[in-house]
Amino acid sequence: MVALDTATILELAAGTVALVTLVKGAGVAVSRSLSLARHFDVSEDLVGMFVLSIGTSLPEIGTHLVASFGILGGRLEYAVASGTVLGANMGASTAQQLFLMGVLFVGYGRYKPTESFLRSSYLPMLGAFVLLLALAVDGIVSRLDGVVLLLAFAGYAYRRFSEPVDRTVLAEVPEESTRVGRDAAIAAGALLLVLASAFAVLSVVEATVDRLRLSGSMLGVVTVGIAAALPELTTVIESIRRRTPALALGTLVGSNVVNPLIGIGLGGVVSTYAVPPSVILWDLPFKLAVGVGLFAYLRFVGDGSLGRREGGTLLVLYFGYVIGRLVLFPG
Repeated sequence: MVALDTATILELAAGTVALVTLVKGAGVAVSRSLSLARHFDVSEDLVGMFVLSIGTSLPEIGTHLVASFGILGGRLEYAVASGTVLGANMGASTAQQLFLMGVLFVGYGRYKPTESFLRSSYLPMLGAFVLLLALAVDGIVSRLDGVVLLLAFAGYAYRRFSEPVDRTVLAEVPEESTRVGRDAAIAAGALLLVLASAFAVLSVVEATVDRLRLSGSMLGVVTVGIAAALPELTTVIESIRRRTPALALGTLVGSNVVNPLIGIGLGGVVSTYAVPPSVILWDLPFKLAVGVGLFAYLRFVGDGSLGRREGGTLLVLYFGYVIGRLVLFPG
């Protein structure tokens, strides 16, 4: 029994190190890539609306790719790996939608989202939830489903590129690179580190699932999912400090479009996924119900703004989501 406990502790420690490395590596890769984009005069539309939105979701996307190729090559068990990455995706996006958005409004105070934001970002987020639920309800994300999700993102990106550039977002882009070779090498190395860390995390989760008889999906929600939301947390903290709530809100909602459409879409195309019942019966319905409820609140209650009271409600809903999942789908 002692040996088992010791082995489990060592696995969890290794997984923690890999999680930290995953998040840190993603941050370095995004920062260097943005500097290179500035150097080569990549259009501001591409930098502001495409590189940044995908960059903050790089931990989730990297984890999906590693899991899918691991499943395809037989190195990862299909059901456990599928449940882990789908749980991580749901955990990260729900943390962004509820917990981090709650932190934003509690820390900043009252803010009124613009009509253009609701139309061009918030409604597509709800559409992504509906689409994913419709495709996953049969218990599998097939290759055709993956293609549909990727095409949906392409349509979303096309629409965003046709709109004016968000200068608030562009203010966060680093200065252009002055040492192109070095920055390119660092960015490539950081991306490889992200992929290696993702594989290490998934291997540890698979071993922990076997030892503790928990579900990979639940472990994905409370470990990989929360860690993957850390890049957005730094954006929220900086936005509160700089008094730029639009930047944080756009990042959080944008990540909730990218995560299901690109992350799960790529995974579905590569290996397909077995969808755990918790995703169909709890995660997506909960996210959709809260998202629709918040939209209705903005449109039909008060002056269409959100403040500390609403932020506190979102925080309570997040912990209700996690507790409900633990109680209803523990293993």
